[in-house]
Amino acid sequence: MTYYENLRVIREDRGYTQKQVAEVLGTTQQYYSDYENGKREIPIRIYITLSKFYNVSIDYLAGQEEYREARKGAQGV
Repeated sequence: MTYYENLRVIREDRGYTQKQVAEVLGTTQQYYSDYENGKREIPIRIYITLSKFYNVSIDYLAGQEEYREARKGAQGV
């Protein structure tokens, strides 16, 4: 799975809409949609925010490892 597919899968698994996640990120639904569709590069600050929001590692979001819940304190969560 690609890094941007991971964003869609985890969002849907957690029951959020693109609009809800976009609000967490302080952006628009369309801008966030571009992340999920691979049309826009994802800045590290977005990875950090999503990692904390979903409580998963940044490596997982980036498609570098299987699902693993982030450890408390590991990323300031």
